[in-house]
Amino acid sequence: MKKGICLGSLPGETLEEKLNLAKEAGFDGVEINTLTSEEERRRYKEVADSVGIELHSVMNSKHWAKPLSDPDPKVRDESVQGVIDSIETAVAVGADAVLLVPAVVTENVTYEEAYERSQAEIKNRILPVAEEKKVYIAVENVWNKFLLSPIEFARYVDEFESEYLVAYFDVGNIVLYGFPQHWIKTLGKRIKKVHVKGFDARSNRFTWLLDGTINWRAVIDALREVGYDGYLTAELPIDRDDPIGRVKKISEDLDKIIEGRA
Repeated sequence: MKKGICLGSLPGETLEEKLNLAKEAGFDGVEINTLTSEEERRRYKEVADSVGIELHSVMNSKHWAKPLSDPDPKVRDESVQGVIDSIETAVAVGADAVLLVPAVVTENVTYEEAYERSQAEIKNRILPVAEEKKVYIAVENVWNKFLLSPIEFARYVDEFESEYLVAYFDVGNIVLYGFPQHWIKTLGKRIKKVHVKGFDARSNRFTWLLDGTINWRAVIDALREVGYDGYLTAELPIDRDDPIGRVKKISEDLDKIIEGRA
């Protein structure tokens, strides 16, 4: 498996500083946010190439504020365009996947509405672009009151009947209401990318990777069982007390997780 880290987890004043730190700490790749200008996309690609690190995925930036499940068609239009911008970013920097929060259930948006609207927008307007560009749309499990069981998550993905609609599995996000190793076995080959963060089920809070209650050995065994050999991407805050040291510690912790020593 490969070690990844989110760009937002890296301290530094410049892109060069951030990517160099990731490389020096032993990461294989970095997940970036959506870029809206061609010039910026070219710069990111050039810097990554010069550093010798992969920009392996793109995090969509509009799916929370402008969800595909919103009742307003204009908001959904903005959301769709945001995903297309993410796809174009991925193409420009050489990433193979876009992370997408597919829907958000709210007091004014029912579960059924979130399901139907998001599937319609993805199937009719996003997937055709993704398939043409050969970029995976990886829907993620987050605290959006949606896709609350692994069986439903698998069904949601399968209903698109497209190899380019896959799962982005977040280990830490599941611990509040499930066991990540169970979800991994149910989702199986649908998993294209994996986010990692620590979580303590006793206090219901996120932690550094090895400080919580996650059974990392069970998680890594489950990933190997389903044949996953892609990125484990750390999504963690910058440590203000020891920003550079923490990045190196995250890399060391990922080594322990991957090697079954955590």
